[in-house]
Amino acid sequence: MRALWPTGPLPIATGTVELERDPDDPDGVTVLVNGVPSSYLDLADPSHLVFEYMQQMAEVIDRVGPAGGPLDVVHLGAAGCALARAIDAERPGSRQLAIELDTALPELVRGWFDLPRAPALRIRAGDARAELEKLPDASADIVIRDVFAGDTTPRHVRTREMVAQVARVLRPGGVYLVNTADRPPLAGARAEIATIDRCFADVVVVAEPGLLRGRGYGNVVIAASDDLDLLSSSALARGIRSLPAPARLLRDEELVGFVAGAQELRDGPPLT
Repeated sequence: MRALWPTGPLPIATGTVELERDPDDPDGVTVLVNGVPSSYLDLADPSHLVFEYMQQMAEVIDRVGPAGGPLDVVHLGAAGCALARAIDAERPGSRQLAIELDTALPELVRGWFDLPRAPALRIRAGDARAELEKLPDASADIVIRDVFAGDTTPRHVRTREMVAQVARVLRPGGVYLVNTADRPPLAGARAEIATIDRCFADVVVVAEPGLLRGRGYGNVVIAASDDLDLLSSSALARGIRSLPAPARLLRDEELVGFVAGAQELRDGPPLT
């Protein structure tokens, strides 16, 4: 039986969690962690992704491995497991691990929503980097990082040492997908891109055009792989252009210019 949904903010170890029904869709619900929208779930259609950055990530995921075939996926940051639900629906037989810092949130989410059960989806409480370091070499097709403390991502999951751990866990040809958020001049996003670029053969970036022109605050999706064909495919560019919300894909020389002068992030105190 599904657990009763809270009628307001519910205390958890890292703050509060709240469920907000979509006034325009009786099957839609947003999971808010500390007041920030962290997941949107369509209870009738697990494959339906509403957050734009998840739609962008899904375009990359669609091109990993045989079409429709199962994948081994690690999610760093779980919240409502919206993307994990979509992958399970689109890629039957996939094995997924979601790591969530808050010890209470995973069990609450399982009680509220019809999430896939182990081994299709395991949810583990713990720090994203610490748990990633425990995983075997070459054990995942995709690692997805969607880790936030408020509106920022903790530094220890952004450094070159962290990216090296991701590369170790990925199989040859695997993909690292990152959701970061920034505001102009996008110094943080540029530093992350420069850091990831030093560990992978190919990197592309997807963001809303206005954000890249210096307006507002928003998500920047970074995709990285050692498979030179996967991210450079024209099919991926077409898929990004076909999404409901305008998005721009940066790669090759355009991306080199975008990150020019950015310094990679390393463990230890920030350089001053």
